[in-house]
Amino acid sequence: MKTLYDLVSMIIFAGVSVLFLQRSVSPEPDETALWKYAVAAVGCAVADFLGNNGLRWPAILAFVALAAFSLIMLKPFQRN
Repeated sequence: MKTLYDLVSMIIFAGVSVLFLQRSVSPEPDETALWKYAVAAVGCAVADFLGNNGLRWPAILAFVALAAFSLIMLKPFQRN
């Protein structure tokens, strides 16, 4: 990891991955569509790519959009 963008994208990706794994082993079926996790993963890659190529503000906006998408669509703090 060379940049702050790498670190932020890895933290977000790790959170999405843990959320997916936690929900996949729970007794109740996961109602979240698989494509939503894929969008979050691709969003991490896009934001990291933008940041590493000198596009600071688009990368920051992509990270903010990714965080909003994850909170709204994946609902990580929803209790079953």
